[in-house]
Amino acid sequence: MAIDQFTGPSTAAVHAGEPRQRAFDAITPPVVHSATYTFRDSAELIAFQSGDLEREEYGRYGNPTVRAVEARLAALESPTAPAAALLCASGMNALTTVMLALLPSGSHVILTDDGYRRTRQFVRTMLARLGVTHSVVAAADPAAIAAAIEPGRTRLIVTEAPTNPYLRVIDLAAVASIAREHRIKTLIDATFATPYNMRPLEYGIDLVVHSCSKYLAGHNDLLAGVIIGRPPIISALRETQGILGGICDPHTAYLLGRGLKTFALRMERHNHNGQAVAEFLARHPRVSRVHYPGLPEHPDHAVARAQMRGFGGVVSFEVVGDLQSAMAVVDRLRLPYIAPSFGGVESLVEQPALMSYYELSSEERLAVGIRDNLIRLSCGIEDVSDLIADLQQALADE
Repeated sequence: MAIDQFTGPSTAAVHAGEPRQRAFDAITPPVVHSATYTFRDSAELIAFQSGDLEREEYGRYGNPTVRAVEARLAALESPTAPAAALLCASGMNALTTVMLALLPSGSHVILTDDGYRRTRQFVRTMLARLGVTHSVVAAADPAAIAAAIEPGRTRLIVTEAPTNPYLRVIDLAAVASIAREHRIKTLIDATFATPYNMRPLEYGIDLVVHSCSKYLAGHNDLLAGVIIGRPPIISALRETQGILGGICDPHTAYLLGRGLKTFALRMERHNHNGQAVAEFLARHPRVSRVHYPGLPEHPDHAVARAQMRGFGGVVSFEVVGDLQSAMAVVDRLRLPYIAPSFGGVESLVEQPALMSYYELSSEERLAVGIRDNLIRLSCGIEDVSDLIADLQQALADE
């Protein structure tokens, strides 16, 4: 049985994309630090230029360490169907590369209202300067997406699943069906889900983007992003990356590949901790609302259960009170670090009103859906009993 016929997520996380026999018989794949690659003679160069020889030429167009990790990420996202991956300098760079490549001047893009603010900012400012218009519709609402389509102009539908910070989960098959009917490409930012919990390509989505800085790397020590889709479209995006230059360097790729070795094991713990913490918070009298798709009361619970293996480690919740009330809870927590991002082995906590939307007034924040009493907790891989005990003391009446 060939190694690529094993499709389990943990097996793929350990083995996919790596040759069995490596340089110097090392079990660890090498980090190839080279900006350029030599040719033995002119005949070899001609064979390469003619497409008869596949190999590296220049660092902006490919690197062996990077390509090995790309192959593993593609296998994790699509274990049974052909797929390819393109590593980028960051998750944001992955998103912008896709949009710059697929959205010509005069075109139209649809995105959802609950999502990463920098994605919306890029569309609202940078793409607008290039003559690209956009519509923002309610998250997790395929009917709203269908209604926003401008025939002949809409080229791309962009959303997250789950979304940030309210963890809304859209029906992927419904979105893919709408897009196919109108010959529109679809892009899902599935960073919150990861390939362990959800694989959008299996539902007909064209492209999946992840911020590898989060769960995939898992240790809060690198910045990288990845685009995954069918080989022809990734090949075209690779050409765009060669022009834009947003590449992943080999050492970052090595660290990402090392982090991936434990990806499936970490996700099991993240899923377990997130679910347990969400259930605890849902019962607590000082918590007014919990946003977690693993809870039956979440508006997209049924869709999430149908599409997802687990629901991840991020739990957003609202405490009883105002901005100061939420600040007091955050400051009393002892295990999580106050920091942006999520998906690492350490628990992180943030108050979006202070972390990402501080420059806005309370009224302006509310207009974009950010409540002052909202807290986003990224559960790490600590013992869940300790996480809950910490939350218990932080939520206790003063």
